[in-house]
Amino acid sequence: MDQQAAPQEPFQMPAIWGKRIPGRNKHFTGRENLLDQLRASIISTTKAAVVPQALQGLGGVGKTQLAIEYAWRYRGSYDLVWWVPADQPMLVPSTLATLAEDLKLRPANSVGIEEAAASVRDALQRGDPVERWLLIFDNADEPEEIREFIPEGGPGHVLITSRNSRWSGVAETVPVDVFSTEESVAFLRKRLRKEVPQKEAEHLAGELGDLPLALEQAAALQVMTGMSTEEYVEQLALQASDLLNLGKSTEYPLSMTAAWQLSVNEIENRLPEAATMLRCLAFFGPDPIPRAVFRRGSKSGVKLMAPILAKPILMAQAFGELNRFALVKIEKDAGTVQVHRLVQALLRDSVEPDKREEYKHEVHLLLAGGSPGDPEDTANWPDYADLIPHLRPAGVVECADHGVQRFAIDITRYLFRVANYSSARKYAEDFLVHWTGMSEENEKDENVLRLRRHLGNVMWQAGAFDESRALNEETFDYMREVFGEKNEETLRIRLTIAANLRARGMFREAFQQDTESLKLHEEVFGRVVPATLRVLNNLALDHLLLSQFDSALDLAQLVYMEQSSAKSGVSKWDLQASWNGLARTVRLYGDHDQACDVGEEAYAHGQSELGVEHPLTLVTARDLSIARRRRGDIDGALELIEETYTRLNKIFGPDYPETVATQVAFGNILRQAGRSEETMAMTRQALERYRSIFGDEHPFTYGCLMDRASLFNLRGDAEEARKLDQRAHDGLRDRLGPKHAYVFGAALNLTSDIAALGGIAEARKRGEVVLEQVREFFGPDNLLSLSATVNLALDLHADGKPEQAQALYEDAMRGYERYTPEHPERVHASKWRRFRWDCDPISL
Repeated sequence: MDQQAAPQEPFQMPAIWGKRIPGRNKHFTGRENLLDQLRASIISTTKAAVVPQALQGLGGVGKTQLAIEYAWRYRGSYDLVWWVPADQPMLVPSTLATLAEDLKLRPANSVGIEEAAASVRDALQRGDPVERWLLIFDNADEPEEIREFIPEGGPGHVLITSRNSRWSGVAETVPVDVFSTEESVAFLRKRLRKEVPQKEAEHLAGELGDLPLALEQAAALQVMTGMSTEEYVEQLALQASDLLNLGKSTEYPLSMTAAWQLSVNEIENRLPEAATMLRCLAFFGPDPIPRAVFRRGSKSGVKLMAPILAKPILMAQAFGELNRFALVKIEKDAGTVQVHRLVQALLRDSVEPDKREEYKHEVHLLLAGGSPGDPEDTANWPDYADLIPHLRPAGVVECADHGVQRFAIDITRYLFRVANYSSARKYAEDFLVHWTGMSEENEKDENVLRLRRHLGNVMWQAGAFDESRALNEETFDYMREVFGEKNEETLRIRLTIAANLRARGMFREAFQQDTESLKLHEEVFGRVVPATLRVLNNLALDHLLLSQFDSALDLAQLVYMEQSSAKSGVSKWDLQASWNGLARTVRLYGDHDQACDVGEEAYAHGQSELGVEHPLTLVTARDLSIARRRRGDIDGALELIEETYTRLNKIFGPDYPETVATQVAFGNILRQAGRSEETMAMTRQALERYRSIFGDEHPFTYGCLMDRASLFNLRGDAEEARKLDQRAHDGLRDRLGPKHAYVFGAALNLTSDIAALGGIAEARKRGEVVLEQVREFFGPDNLLSLSATVNLALDLHADGKPEQAQALYEDAMRGYERYTPEHPERVHASKWRRFRWDCDPISL
């Protein structure tokens, strides 16, 4: 006999017992054959390949109760039992990730939810540190949505409950049907706590079709009312007849419909307010509903629910009655109420058509009134996540109420802030279709215009730059017409218009747009206020993109200081952007040690406040890795950039602009680490993607050409390097003008290519021009100026002018004295080595 299958003592608990595992059902009855079949099948799983066991059947047959009983009955066979609610696939990773600390793995708050969940799955597959484990995925209706989270091997077991028969393709399916007659009779006797005569119990069970959910509600009604079985059967027959006469849907078992209707009738007689509450709950989604929605929504303008919400004691009584009649499930610890999806469907069908819209609108108002508040506030994000599953079932998309539409806009803002760009775009586009379709005049409705602005932001952030620009330009025109030039909405869209210009490589035009925005913001809001600080932060970026590093640094410091000390009006998103902007500006200014110090603090803030997988945190990590490289910490830079690139690629895909920018930075670090051949393939991919995203003539595309030229230079192919550097230089000069760091860097590299091809005199002449231009623009001690000085010294020496070369070289080394002796560029120059400049793209 398998020792694992031995009877378990009640006190034998696993070392790790999930907090989400429901309590054992004291009324659980029968199912012994199913449990034996399940146990026999589940222990036949080998370590080489975990075969999930899927309890599959219709709603109401007791799949979840069977899984709960299995977990409790065989708990002593496992060291770990973990319950994963899978009806919201988006929450599966976070539920798994909470296991990380129990398994002695890095927790989600340090590595991110996705990585923590993956590490948990991998640890279970290895059987380290826990060998005997059980994962239960409850209500997993779509195999594709959770398949990646299921361990494929290891010494554990996986149990799934689902209504979907498609699990048979990937799991051993254990069909779950209604009770046998014997099980029904046993259940009724146990639930009613009395010896019901055999024929009487069989009659009731037969009338209810042996459906466990119907039997549970019938027994609950009898316990609560003292109704005899005979009376219940009589009422059931009358109810069923009435339902047939009304032509109710045959989609559900008539027994379930009739049993449910009897319970509702009794609730109606005992506490009509509870029945109203139940009908309202039917128009939410089947996922747990936060009870805080009813508390916060008490002043939302609801009518049917108003008398209940106005009296907290009555509301608690209503929930209690519904729970006692087994019509709802209340989780006190989680603060939620849930209605079985089958009961919801029956309830919705029972409501007269003209009343359905009224109940749906009650839910719309409750969701809007129960909204947690500012979607920019990270503290509100978990509450918004709880509301998302109820939007579509409740039909919020179609609602014309302006207050509900403002809530819908906040949902879009929340999804945008948590970087769920695909959902944010889908919801916003669906909202717009319905809102604008209500009336021809709605194209310029205020809420429509607000939503269009946020949709434009979502498109831009997701890298759909052309679509964002087209939408924003049209919206901007509408807003000036409807709101006026100085309205907050009109002023906010100006910032995205400038971002659209930056995405097109029109850095000077973006600077002009933001300069005009600053004047308007100062006039409307004042100088040092949150709204104006956002403009100043964008202007700091504009100055940076124009290589105006001094003014960029002044602005970046001002914005960071004011935002970090603000008591209100500044989101964690805003602060993260300005904090990393300061670190990046310090790096480009030339102080790599300070850039690392500021960048480390900014990265820690992003991990703590936004999460390690948030795009702003990942952008900060990328910039920090570049600062580490420039400081000479190649190993630290490589570890961070590889981790960051992997996350961006996994979460947002290879064509996401920030993923490509990180790929470029990754390539530059690999090249400096001596792994140039790996970099060659990486830069080729990045160049193709930049051409697809930005076009052939964007500064970042030309910058990628520069990086690729350096790789050909390392290969000894100076001719190919020269061709690429020439294209990059000419293109950058045409787009940015002659006085720009990118142009100077390309000119410096082109000079080196010419020297490598034997054109020493030409290289020297070009080098003299470059040095004069760089010194005039940046001053003599800028790192770019110093590298141009060293390169020219090398060309002078090669051109037969050793004395001039020596004097110029000594001049350069005096300039490097402001940097530490260990500074990599100072060390590089001390060895009489030529400099090449690379291009790390800046987030737009």
